[in-house]
Amino acid sequence: MNIRNVAIIAHVDHGKTTLVDQILRQCHVFRQGQEVRERFMDSNDLERERGITITSKNFAVTHGDVCINLIDTPGHADFGGEVERVLKMADGVLLLVDAFEGPMPQTRFVLQKALELHLKPVVLINKVDRDHARPDDVLDELLNLFIDLDADENQLDFPYVYASGRDGWAVTQLTDAHEDLRPLLDMIVEHIPPPELKSGPLQMLVTAMDHSDYVGRIGIGRIVRGELRARDAVALLKRDGSQQKATVQQLFVFDNLGRREVDHVGCGDICAVTGVTGVDIGDTIADVDQPEMLPLITVDEPTLAMSFMPNDSPYYGEDGKFVTSRQLRERLFKAAKRDVALWVEETGNTDTFKVSGRGILHLSILMESMRREGHEFMAGQPQVIFKEIGGKKAEPVEMLTVDVPNEHTGAVIEYAGQRRGELRQMVQVGNRTRVEFHIPSRGLIGFRSKMMRLTSGQIVVNHRFLQYEYFKGAIPQRQSGSIISMANGNAVAFALDALQDRGHFFIEPGDKLYEGQIIGEHCKEDDLVVNAQKAKKLTNMRSASADRKMKIAPPIKMSLEEALEYLNHDEYVEVTPKTIRLRKGVLNIHARKKAEKGERIASG
Repeated sequence: MNIRNVAIIAHVDHGKTTLVDQILRQCHVFRQGQEVRERFMDSNDLERERGITITSKNFAVTHGDVCINLIDTPGHADFGGEVERVLKMADGVLLLVDAFEGPMPQTRFVLQKALELHLKPVVLINKVDRDHARPDDVLDELLNLFIDLDADENQLDFPYVYASGRDGWAVTQLTDAHEDLRPLLDMIVEHIPPPELKSGPLQMLVTAMDHSDYVGRIGIGRIVRGELRARDAVALLKRDGSQQKATVQQLFVFDNLGRREVDHVGCGDICAVTGVTGVDIGDTIADVDQPEMLPLITVDEPTLAMSFMPNDSPYYGEDGKFVTSRQLRERLFKAAKRDVALWVEETGNTDTFKVSGRGILHLSILMESMRREGHEFMAGQPQVIFKEIGGKKAEPVEMLTVDVPNEHTGAVIEYAGQRRGELRQMVQVGNRTRVEFHIPSRGLIGFRSKMMRLTSGQIVVNHRFLQYEYFKGAIPQRQSGSIISMANGNAVAFALDALQDRGHFFIEPGDKLYEGQIIGEHCKEDDLVVNAQKAKKLTNMRSASADRKMKIAPPIKMSLEEALEYLNHDEYVEVTPKTIRLRKGVLNIHARKKAEKGERIASG
C-alpha cells in the first residue's frame, strides 16, 4: 500500500483539531453507531480545557489505496520541542492558515522548522466562510512568508485549497461547490512525496514515547532505512553514545485511531516497538551487526528557568499524595525524558531542582499536569537564561504580536516600550490593530496579565523566540508590594473589609491562611503585613453608626501562569492539587527582615 507521512501545522485556534475531526468522519474511521466526540485528538483534559494541542498524536486514514499517516502537532512555540521531534517522521506538511488572521507568529515558527528539514508543504486556507475572510490576501501573505523563510523553488510552488474545517468541505477554487474534503486528500496524495525507500541495514529514529502497564516502554518512530520484523535482535544506540542489545517483542502500525499489530514494517512507515528496554526519545534502533547512529534530534535551547522544590508550608501534605523531594525528582526527570525541550538539573541544594523550558506556558503546563496527578510542590520566580556572546552578556529576544482594539493601541505600545520592546510593524484591520515588537523575554514576564487587565480581556498576545541579542538594560519590576498574612487561621470578613483601602485581595472570607502567605497586592511599593484573622470585638453597647454594612470587593483569582508572572524574586507559588497560593520564601516576618538585611550588606 502507498504511504504518505504528513504533519499538520498551524497557529493556535486556526481550526486544526476541528479539521482533523472532519477527516476522521469522512474517512469512516468511526464505527457505525460509535459516539463521535468533538475535538477527538485533544485527548487530555488540559488540551480540551484550553483548546490547544500540547502533545502530538499519530493517526492513519485510508484514501483510495493510499495510507495517509497524519501527525497532529502543537501550534504554540512553547511546545517547539514536540514539533521538532515529530517533523522528523514526516515527508511533507499540511500548513493550515486562518482566512482572516493570516500567517501568525507560531505559523512562521513551525513552518520555518519544516522548510529547514526540506519537507514539501501543501496549504489549506481555512475558515473562508467566516465574516471578513480575505483568502486572496492571505495567499499573498503566505507567499511572502515562504520567500522570507528562504524556501526553495519546489517549496515555493505550493499547492493550496480553500476550506471550512468546521463544515467539512474543501475546494480548489472559491466558486466550486461545497461538498466534502476530497480535494484536500487528493492534494496530499498527489503532492506529498512517498517515503524514500532506502535498502541496507536497519535504522529507526525514536521520536516519541508511550507506556503500557503490561509491556513497559513503547518507542514510536519511523523506519529510515531497511526493515524491521517482530522478534528481531536489534542494537539500541543511545543519545549519550552508549550501545546495548535488545529483542523486539511486538510491532504496531497506526490504523485509524488505534494501532494494529504486524510482523513486519518496511522502510518509510511509522511504527511502535515494544521490548526494547531503556529506549528514549532521540535513540536509534539499528541493525545488531551493523549499528549506525542517525543524526540526533536538534532542539532549540530553553530560554526560561525556574526552581522547583518540595512544599514546606504549614499546610504541607494536606492536599497532595506525592510530596517528597524524591517523588518530585522522579516526576521531573520523567518529564524531561518525554520532552527534549525540557531540561532538569540538580542544584547544590539537594531539595531544589532547576527546570528550564521554552516559556511560561511550557513550564505551567508541566506544573498543571503534576498537580492533577497529586503532586504538591513550590516553584520560584521564572528567570531568563543569559548567554555570553563575544565576551558580552546576551539575552533571548522574542517576536511579540499583539492584536488589540484600536482605542488601546497607544497603551500597549507605551507599556511594551517600558519593557524594552522595539516597535517593528503596525497594521490596522477593521476596529483592531496588530502591533509587532522585538522584545526581551524578560519584558514578557507579566506582560500578558497586565495588558489583559488594562484592556478588559480584549487582547490577543502571541510570541516566539527570535534570537539572542546583547543585554537591553534594566526593565522595571512589579511596582506594587505584597499584602502578607501575619498568622495562621481563616480569613475574617471584618478584617478584610477594614483593609480594602490598602490594595486588592487574592482571597475571600473563610479561606485558610498561614503566616507569610501573600493574600493581596499592596497599593504602595513596599510589603504590608496584616492581621486578616482579626474578628470584631463584641460589646453590649449599641450605636446607630457602629454597624455599617460590609461590602467586600470580589478577590482577584489568578491562573497558574498569572501567578508565576506575578512573583518577585523572594516569592514562591505553592502548587497543590486543590489550591494555588502565593507566599514569601521566608515565612516569619523577623527571619525575613534579617535575611533582607543580610542581602543588603552582601550587595554592599
